[in-house]
Amino acid sequence: MTVPPGPPTEASAEGGGVPTPPPKADSGAIRVMGLQLQEGRVIPRRQVFSWALWDWATQPFNSVILTFVFTALYLTSDTFLDPAVATLGESDPAYERGLAELASGLGWAITIAGVLIAVLAPVLGQRADVAGRRKLWLGGATAALVLCMFALFFVQGAPPYFVLGISLIAAGTVFSEIAGVNYNAMLVQVSTPKTVGKVSGLGWGLGYIGGIVALVLVVVATRFDWWGMPTDDGLAFRVIALGCAVWTLLFAWPVLVYVPEAPPAPRRERVSFWRGYVVLVQDVIALWRGSRPTFWFLLASAVFRDGLAGVFAFGAVIAAVAFHFSRDEVLIFGIAANLLAGFSTILAGRFDDRFGPRAVILTALGGLVAAGLLVFFLHDSGKLVFWVFGLVLTLFVGPAQAASRSFLARVTPAGRESEIFGLYATTGRAASFLSPLLWASFIAVFGATYWGILGIVIVLAAGLVLMLFVRLPER
Repeated sequence: MTVPPGPPTEASAEGGGVPTPPPKADSGAIRVMGLQLQEGRVIPRRQVFSWALWDWATQPFNSVILTFVFTALYLTSDTFLDPAVATLGESDPAYERGLAELASGLGWAITIAGVLIAVLAPVLGQRADVAGRRKLWLGGATAALVLCMFALFFVQGAPPYFVLGISLIAAGTVFSEIAGVNYNAMLVQVSTPKTVGKVSGLGWGLGYIGGIVALVLVVVATRFDWWGMPTDDGLAFRVIALGCAVWTLLFAWPVLVYVPEAPPAPRRERVSFWRGYVVLVQDVIALWRGSRPTFWFLLASAVFRDGLAGVFAFGAVIAAVAFHFSRDEVLIFGIAANLLAGFSTILAGRFDDRFGPRAVILTALGGLVAAGLLVFFLHDSGKLVFWVFGLVLTLFVGPAQAASRSFLARVTPAGRESEIFGLYATTGRAASFLSPLLWASFIAVFGATYWGILGIVIVLAAGLVLMLFVRLPER
């Protein structure tokens, strides 16, 4: 791959520019990284904020619909059981079996979505790079996500609507991830080598805070009994889905208006969809030969990102079961955890730019392993242990995620950002079984929920060890 023709320009906030020398090539088969082409540029603040706002706009789908409210409290509740089974009550085995089947159905739907993401993400990203259509794919996938959330309004509280509900959740997950691939790739367009950590942290931080603001609005509406609105047929939850869709519409559009489109990747041939998989294999081989840090980072990050996902996926369960938090305490802890994660992520972005993303990732993973071990070994000391060290855990999750995105942006060849971030999504999905597997296995073997903490810590520690062998390329 050669340096794109034509000298880059140093753009000011007013849009002017003067020619600057072309960037020096890295050694290896792949000569120039996308961020190198941004060297010396001044990115208008409106572009940076518009890009970061997309994280804020789409986070309610993850926090409100996928995690805390729609699926957990509605779609997998006894509302969707056969009425004869629902009346049996929680003590009846048939009732428990029915709820388990609902949860299993949701799990299979999300599993199918994960397979589709793993298969589609890198090739669709590759096509966006070649055609210079990142914004088109981002806008189209975001619009499809909004439509899925709007359609959840029609999932009435009755068993025949369950399949519709899980299908829309699965489709929304696919569209969210495809949009996220192109959104992450656009990080290179709104940052420079000196600001990429700060910009990435701003996006992740706004995402955490936006999700919690949306969740707090749901809690407030619940406390006031929806101001007298009828809640038959799951109407309250269906209105929540509508609210999330409107939220995304209100805040997602600036990135499409104010952030310029990336140019088509130079000297890359447009190929058919199926031929794209052949090109993808060739590109992975080229990564191994000419951009080894990118290759190894994709593998290392797949492991530690699954550990990060496990912290949030099972954190509420640990609080409720292992430390006997009440429902209100779990909710308060969740809000505090996400707010801390948001602010720490924004702050850590500055350390990323000063000390490098690798240092931030290693520090965050070390902090996560230490805090997780303290939670595990001090579990008999009461709730205060989890209030302190559980919140410490959340302080490190966001910085690791944001620095991971920043690291990949720094080692991604120019014109291949969407493809590489598509591989990033694929490798993440490929390793997504590790935390759930060790969580379930440790609990099954030792017979207590708190042992699952050790399973997650092992995944994080494995990612930490792998990350020790990953180096940023020398400039």
